[in-house]
Amino acid sequence: MAWRKIDGARTLVTGCSSGIGRELARELARQGARLIVTARREERIRELVHELQEAGTEIHSVVGDITEPGVREALATSVEEHFGALDLLINNAGVGAIGHFAKADELRLRKIMEVNFFAPAELTRALIPLLQRGTHPMIVNVGSVLGHVGIPKKSEYVASKFALHGWSDALRCELGPQGVDVLLVSPSTTKSEFFDNVLEKRDHLPWLSLGGQSARAVARKTVRAIRWGSYEIILTPGGKALVWADRLFPTVVGYFSSRLG
Repeated sequence: MAWRKIDGARTLVTGCSSGIGRELARELARQGARLIVTARREERIRELVHELQEAGTEIHSVVGDITEPGVREALATSVEEHFGALDLLINNAGVGAIGHFAKADELRLRKIMEVNFFAPAELTRALIPLLQRGTHPMIVNVGSVLGHVGIPKKSEYVASKFALHGWSDALRCELGPQGVDVLLVSPSTTKSEFFDNVLEKRDHLPWLSLGGQSARAVARKTVRAIRWGSYEIILTPGGKALVWADRLFPTVVGYFSSRLG
């Protein structure tokens, strides 16, 4: 992977109404990126656009749900009209649910997979031709430590992030020879509105009381990894320890995880 300049980078970020996506837009703007942002909540997007325009950023927006083909088409059209090509695509939008798999229904699984996997995959497919015309282009997929290690009460979310992880690895092999890099970002628990907006909350997650990293810290580390041309980053020491423990001692990690279920 190549070192890349953020200043002037033509960038699309999804899921910008709050949390990691909003902070990514702010951090990229501080470093001079040109932005297209998208999310479902129109008022939040308007606020972000106004804030960053006041700071001198070139920013455009598309409001809508990226699971809808028409919204993905509108994003591709916006990139073509405003930029002519794309340097950075950041697939950040995501959703989760809390509760045992056996007590949920098919709709919960399908909604989570639609938002967390199918939508970014299809958006990426639509934008590959524009990325191939970009300067040191990169696809950034915001996954999770739970795309490496499974835990109870978040089974559908875990499945979607494992899918994103595997797809990112395969996509890197396919697009790397064409000059398009792929970065997988794997945050741990992040202080944001994510857990306020889950589809269902039928149980509690005891480790949430321990807190987490800030969305701004995630954004800063992600942008640094984009600049350096990393393949993958796991953002916290605890996250790295969990992933390595699961690789080296899967039975032990599985035992303690099951005690949380």
